[in-house]
Amino acid sequence: MNRVDETRTFIPVRIAVLTVSDTRSLEEDRSGDTLAGRIAEAGHHLVDRRVCRDETAEIRSIVKEWIANAEIDVVITTGGTGFTGRDVTPEAVEPLFEKRMDGFSVVFHMLSRDKIGTSTIQSRATAGVAGATYIFVLPGSPGACKDAWDGILQAQLDYRHRPCNFVEIMPRLDEHLKRGGK
Repeated sequence: MNRVDETRTFIPVRIAVLTVSDTRSLEEDRSGDTLAGRIAEAGHHLVDRRVCRDETAEIRSIVKEWIANAEIDVVITTGGTGFTGRDVTPEAVEPLFEKRMDGFSVVFHMLSRDKIGTSTIQSRATAGVAGATYIFVLPGSPGACKDAWDGILQAQLDYRHRPCNFVEIMPRLDEHLKRGGK
């Protein structure tokens, strides 16, 4: 059912990537590298890329900065989605969501189950929309980043993807803000 309509023009999306880790630097960030490579290969623009510690305030501050930046359409975080005490990315990011994207987690876990079986339940991958910005919270492994990009994001961030995609509704993401003033 999914297909690319070659009669439509590709529209590049502006993306920021945040790796959440207490142990990795930008030079050692294989998950961020995986996402950056796929973003470039797809023809999108990597606007910003950072690494920060597993600290709620630090994660939230960076994501809020990117939500407020009109030059960023999509934020992707990787890391901090497990169950250990240091895994706080969902807690840092979910309160920022204006709307949750529950289907993202469902589809991510379906794809992940095909690769790692029931171990997929150890991830709290999530997604939502805030300030007309899509936000995706991915696990910290390169494999999980590949699964999310290849299985979901590549198609949904391609304007040519049919029957529908995230790009074609981007101009309407902030409609609720306009209605509030009436």
